[in-house]
Amino acid sequence: MKNSLLLLILIFPISTLSEFIHPMDFDGSELQKEAIIKTIKDRVKKDYCESGLDMCQATTLRMMEQENLNSFKKATKAKNRLIMDRVIADYCNSVLDMCNYSTIWMMYQENLKASQKSLSW
Repeated sequence: MKNSLLLLILIFPISTLSEFIHPMDFDGSELQKEAIIKTIKDRVKKDYCESGLDMCQATTLRMMEQENLNSFKKATKAKNRLIMDRVIADYCNSVLDMCNYSTIWMMYQENLKASQKSLSW
């Protein structure tokens, strides 16, 4: 029994995982706001402190956290669910590992523009 419980804790470390919230599913609740803040802080820390980038300075962290929060807020107003879902799949659910709200919002905008164009002479 102890081994099974330990295995579950190791496989699903719920308390240490951030909960990614799809911007188009945001309901404005305080619970979701707190989860988004935690997700952003955890991701920025991972990107700037725990990677080879080594830019773990308070000013950089706060600037990137704010950038991600601003991008999340803009992304909540997105209209095209198919494009947003594809961007999230490409940047969050793949080996690419660029799952931050700044990248998601930027690529959503670029894909939305590209979807309205076609090749011509």
